[in-house]
Amino acid sequence: MRSDIEIAQSAQMKPIDQIAAQLGIRPEELECYGRYKAKVSDDLMNRLQDKPDGKLILVTAINPTPAGEGKTTTTVGLGEAMPLIGKNAIIALREPSLGPVFGIKGGAAGGGYSQVVPMEDINLHFTGDMHAITAANNLLCALLDNHMQQGNPLGIDPRRVLWKRCMDMNDRALRNIVIGLGGKVNGVPREDGFNITVASEIMAILCLAADLADLKERLGRILVAYNYQGEPVYARDLNAQGAMTALLKDALKPNLVQTLENTPALMHGGPFANIAHGCNSVRATRLALKLADYTITEAGFGSDLGAEKFLDIKCRVAGLKPSCIVLVATVRALKYNGGLPKTELVPANPEALKKGLVNLEAHIENMKKYGVPVVVAINKFLTDSEEELALIADRCRELGADFATTEGFAKGGEGAKELAQKVVDACEKPADFHPIYELEGTIEDKLNVIARTIYGAEGVVLTGPAKKAAAEIARLGGDALPVCVAKTQYSLSDDPVKLGRPTGFTITVRDLRLSNGAGFVVALTGDIMTMPGLPKVPAAEKIDVDPNGVITGLF
Repeated sequence: MRSDIEIAQSAQMKPIDQIAAQLGIRPEELECYGRYKAKVSDDLMNRLQDKPDGKLILVTAINPTPAGEGKTTTTVGLGEAMPLIGKNAIIALREPSLGPVFGIKGGAAGGGYSQVVPMEDINLHFTGDMHAITAANNLLCALLDNHMQQGNPLGIDPRRVLWKRCMDMNDRALRNIVIGLGGKVNGVPREDGFNITVASEIMAILCLAADLADLKERLGRILVAYNYQGEPVYARDLNAQGAMTALLKDALKPNLVQTLENTPALMHGGPFANIAHGCNSVRATRLALKLADYTITEAGFGSDLGAEKFLDIKCRVAGLKPSCIVLVATVRALKYNGGLPKTELVPANPEALKKGLVNLEAHIENMKKYGVPVVVAINKFLTDSEEELALIADRCRELGADFATTEGFAKGGEGAKELAQKVVDACEKPADFHPIYELEGTIEDKLNVIARTIYGAEGVVLTGPAKKAAAEIARLGGDALPVCVAKTQYSLSDDPVKLGRPTGFTITVRDLRLSNGAGFVVALTGDIMTMPGLPKVPAAEKIDVDPNGVITGLF
């Protein structure tokens, strides 16, 4: 089988205005970035605001292996299959980050014959949204440091600056740095550091903002530092929100692309799910619901991360109500959760698979707690044995969970038709969506609900610094916000080596951070870092460009 990039480069793409026409988008509502990608204007959103919404389908997954389990591939394949069974559908995805593209996981445009194209553009610079977010983040840093240099009328304490710089690349050397060295003219020396762009609060704000006015207001609310009296300093105190909004004005508009089979796809925003809230933008999802009868979106990593945040944060903020949850499972991920090392996942091993099925059970049970029908998508790999696939199917039947085997990677939409029909049927079943916790109560209360209900933990333990941070956040009124847990994606616990369905553990919260503009509190657990590092052999080493400009090695 050809590589992902070879398949993508041979795709028969339609000009993006034709894809837009399929959705009823007018030429004047489209802002083209070349022939095959475009942004959609605010005029379109305004025109469709009173149109009834279609059905919302969330694609999530069990706990993955380090290579990922094809959740985006399943999402794209499902979207490609919908027209084949006579349904009008659109896909709503996150934009890839350059960190994974050049790191260990690769791109985020799907795989095989279930990809979103133009694949190279999407995985690299796309329409410049990531760069705009990076620029807005770092403009705020520059304004803050300049304020301290130019007399510091707000009395900002350089020891209590919270806001960090960012870049969309894995670079561990930038996690902790010292700036302002070289004499008086070069600024106030202080400790600083970098986050990866997709972990920046600006990313979360862009993805949760309802419109330009809401974006500007949220940017102004960002907590950047404290003054010498211990009082908070916000971005609006630095008069930063106007210029930041100007940088993000175009980035706020959703991007329109297509799949290999010409199914429309909106790609917009890209927060990581293990260190942020892991969902595409509210604006793209809302627009998609107006443009098609079925909107298929995804949330990052396993359901304990992305889906929980989609359902408890994004849906709460945006007033969204999903009609169906698709839970992606693979033979290799279940064997990994059964204790097999990642180097031994290809050969058939039914016993390891049986041990790992407890992970699938936990995710099915958890998603049902939100009152939404669940369909398990068994994402089939070429190396899977029929015995192993049958074991998963049998366990789904025992649990009373509907399921379908999907082969979107190898067969595109044709390989996901069974899944598409099961999803359509599920969307007709009664749904009573509700978040698993209310906003009343303390931060610790909400963390305990998530830990016990979703992770299967006995509760949470806040370290001394976390307790101090919780008290300060409560003083600022942040205890009424939802919580976003930064946690390993490989385990239901906060320890990546506790696979399967661990019991008898607690979740240790080492720190809490107020993302005041985004409107949630981030709880840091384990060794999760907001600036990842590259692996020993980065994917970047295999990427090249020939004399004709053709990219190779991108996946």
